[in-house]
Amino acid sequence: MAYHVVTVNDTGECFRCSSQESLLAGMERLGKKGIPVGCRGGGCGVCKVEITAGTYSKRVMSRQHISEADECAGRVLACRVRPTSDISLAVLGKMKASVCRPNADTTPGGANP
Repeated sequence: MAYHVVTVNDTGECFRCSSQESLLAGMERLGKKGIPVGCRGGGCGVCKVEITAGTYSKRVMSRQHISEADECAGRVLACRVRPTSDISLAVLGKMKASVCRPNADTTPGGANP
C-alpha cells in the first residue's frame, strides 16, 4: 500500500495518507477537535478543500457543493478524494476554522486556552 504526504497549506502541518483512504480520513488523524466530517459520502459539502499540488483519484461528488468549474480548479470534497502522490491543499468553507486552529498541546504547558 502506498502512503503519501499531505500538506495543509494554511498551517504547514503534514500527515500521511494511504492511497486507499480519503484525504478526510487522513486529516482526522491531525487530532483537531471539531473537524466537521458530515456525511463522508460527498453529499453535505463540509469537507471542501482545494488541491494546490499533487495528483488524486476522485469519486462522485454532489454538484450542489462542487460544480464542474470547482472540480476543474481542484476544489473537491476531501471525503471523496484519495491521494495518488504527495498533495498540498488549502482548506475551504466550514472546515477551515477547525483545521486551522492550533492543537491544545501546542499551547504553552499543553493547557487549553
